[in-house]
Amino acid sequence: MRIVIVEDNIAVAKGIAYRLQDEGHAVDLIHDGAEADVFLRDDGADLVILDIKLPGMAGLDVLAGMRQRGDRRPVLVLTAHAELSDKVAGLDAGADDYLAKPFEFEELSARIRALSRRGPVADRNLLQIGGLTFDPGARAVTGPGGDLSIPRREVALFETLLNAQGRYVSKQALLDSLYGTGSDVEEAVVEVYVSRLRKRLRGFNVEILVRRGIGYSMAEAAT
Repeated sequence: MRIVIVEDNIAVAKGIAYRLQDEGHAVDLIHDGAEADVFLRDDGADLVILDIKLPGMAGLDVLAGMRQRGDRRPVLVLTAHAELSDKVAGLDAGADDYLAKPFEFEELSARIRALSRRGPVADRNLLQIGGLTFDPGARAVTGPGGDLSIPRREVALFETLLNAQGRYVSKQALLDSLYGTGSDVEEAVVEVYVSRLRKRLRGFNVEILVRRGIGYSMAEAAT
């Protein structure tokens, strides 16, 4: 699942991001409300974790804008204030859930799982390519013989290429899907994951193509 974290406390945001990435999620980090408002108009994330107190634009205004545009993605609101009025304001603005800081990551993770089950991610149909089927909600790739044992980051890579529907995706875009926007990981890491994923896809009529200077795409193998 792809998750956007909008949090101006960089240490807190990175802490959440690292834990979510360890669970196999792709993460985008944004630290400014106005920037988040623009980003969320044209991104492909599945769920948003949104702080209320943000520079540039208040978190509740960002949320209200999403709902006014008809964006129904699950939004989990974070705030340092636990007053009932803050909770009511967040829910009235369209939040799906609310979590006060400080919190235990296990609770955050459980709330994300609950939101994903009832949000748009859970409503998606199974996707197919070659001899493989992908379940976005369960983040599972299956073949004729059952589930493939694919590490989480390779599943994220598979999902990104599959969603591109044959279009080429740049190394930087793939890196963003694996580690989040603005990560300081070298692009060469993408080549490592592509190589590993290619080996796992052998025998399922699926291939990963490359165009130097452009990026990678995934398609059914020519017969």
